[in-house]
Amino acid sequence: MARRAEYDEDDVRVRRTRPSRPRTRTRPRHEEAVDALVIAVDRGRYRCVVDGVTVTAMRARELGRRSVVVGDRVALVGDVTGDPDTLARIVRVGERRSVLRRTADDDRSTAEGRLERVVVANADQLVIVSALADPPPRTGFIDRCLVAAYDAAIDPLLCLTKADLGDQETLTWLLDYYRELSPPYVTCRPDQPLDDLQAALAGRMSVLVGHSGVGKSTLVNRLVPDAARAVGEVSAIGRGRHISSSAVALPLPRRPRSRTHPGWIIDTPGVRSFGLAHVSAGSLLHAFTDLADGAADCPPNCGHTGDDCALDAWVAAGNADPRRLASYRRLLASRAGDSGGAGAAEIR
Repeated sequence: MARRAEYDEDDVRVRRTRPSRPRTRTRPRHEEAVDALVIAVDRGRYRCVVDGVTVTAMRARELGRRSVVVGDRVALVGDVTGDPDTLARIVRVGERRSVLRRTADDDRSTAEGRLERVVVANADQLVIVSALADPPPRTGFIDRCLVAAYDAAIDPLLCLTKADLGDQETLTWLLDYYRELSPPYVTCRPDQPLDDLQAALAGRMSVLVGHSGVGKSTLVNRLVPDAARAVGEVSAIGRGRHISSSAVALPLPRRPRSRTHPGWIIDTPGVRSFGLAHVSAGSLLHAFTDLADGAADCPPNCGHTGDDCALDAWVAAGNADPRRLASYRRLLASRAGDSGGAGAAEIR
């Protein structure tokens, strides 16, 4: 029988650990940081403008999980020369004046489970681009954008393109539909200058949204003649992938004899609709002021879809357009996760 081995303390090997430095919660103040505007975001790289110079930056670790989006005012440290192959760091994000959000339409599992996304920060104006013909106006889409604008506390502007193809009857019908809201609007023709639109954009941070085919890209190229080149430069902050689904801020050229800052437009090529799961049912009424007074007669906790809803009697009495009530209820159904209610965008 083998003899049992005997061990003493000399046989014990203790693994030496690295000395640890006590951690501190004191963060650097970065007093030398410079202010910048974020104009594009692509896979961990941020295109920023510092005194007219375009700088590529990354997030500093101390930001944690705080998001950085187009339109954010940030503070940069590091190399802010804008030279090739240089990289600055974003160390602070300024307080946002406004936040334009949407809920992704492809997240349809439940209203609570849908992914809420911030589109842009610090926007002053939401420009809803809609054609008067080819394709005709889609009031369901416009209603969604108006709800998103009012929820974000930014001003809406209807930009009606292809006025040379549309007729006066279509324009009258559309303005009558929004008679109670009376949102500001401009009409655009390819054979005329964009003076009215440029005046509405001057000095403001404006977000452009619109369905495919309404002429939004043509509009952007007319407003910013080198827009295609600018977007191409922005795409270089990734690995050659063109930004087709991210917002891009473009500076407007200064107008002759104008002392007003020309402003910025934010093109949103990948944002063609606004899911509204993040908007409360009560907030939806902000875009339907013609129905708000009628809702005051509804029973407590009325869902505005049942037989006891007072809005039916309000519309029947001629106080609001039936199409407006249909659109409001369609948005309610969409917000609740009813895919059947979310599908229709045209209610004309």
